[in-house]
Amino acid sequence: MVAPSGNRDGYGTAWFATLLLAAVALRPAEAVSEPTTVAFDVRPGGVVHSFSQNVGPGDKFTCMFTYASQGGTNEQWQMSLGTSEDHQHFTCTIWRPQGKSYLYFTQFQAEVRGAEIEYAMAYSKAAFGQESDVPLKNEEFEVTKTAVAHRPGAFKAELSKLVIVAKAARSEL
Repeated sequence: MVAPSGNRDGYGTAWFATLLLAAVALRPAEAVSEPTTVAFDVRPGGVVHSFSQNVGPGDKFTCMFTYASQGGTNEQWQMSLGTSEDHQHFTCTIWRPQGKSYLYFTQFQAEVRGAEIEYAMAYSKAAFGQESDVPLKNEEFEVTKTAVAHRPGAFKAELSKLVIVAKAARSEL
């Protein structure tokens, strides 16, 4: 499964994410390790920028965030990566800790290497204080086996958070 089916009004998505996280939590062999969180600047100016981090033994997994944005000044964002104890799953969360970004994103893509996406969601607003995550509409982004990205012409330029859960890619013999 690449992404949850049904509408993305937040209720179905929240239910799916809760179910997925509960399934991982209930399997002791796949408990999630402490995530590594790294801060980085999202810079406006219309130029394409990328930020990536590796995680797992031998840097088995990579998460790369590529974007272009306009308006305002630099914003501090974070990327958190974690792996299951058996190193078969990893999570990548990219977000603005202050909640809503005030930048106008002309494009975005979060790509994973060494794994295939089982779940991904993009949000126009990240939870902050009493506020909840606000997911993008289904038509604003697309999910493939290795990336979640904006849909040209449909994405409304608001992005504050991306969440990916991926499973190690099978190696061919």
